[in-house]
Amino acid sequence: MVRRHYVFQGNVQGVGFRYRCVMAARDLGITGWVENEWDGSVVMEAQGNLEDIERMVVRLGQSRFGRIDAVDMIELPVKEHERNFGVR
Repeated sequence: MVRRHYVFQGNVQGVGFRYRCVMAARDLGITGWVENEWDGSVVMEAQGNLEDIERMVVRLGQSRFGRIDAVDMIELPVKEHERNFGVR
């Protein structure tokens, strides 16, 4: 179990990016959250199996809508008792 904090930059707002995050997280059993930032980036915290989180990020980059130009990631401590993935 790992938790990662991501910042996605590019054309990631107004293109259904957060919706795709939620759908991928539910499909892969990942918990956490996603939100738009004032600078046009999208921030996400994802917790779950490392391979599933990596699959999620790959899926997000394969969209026909929007474009990820850069991704920053840092590892975070796992949060106990988190059960869902939502939009902030």
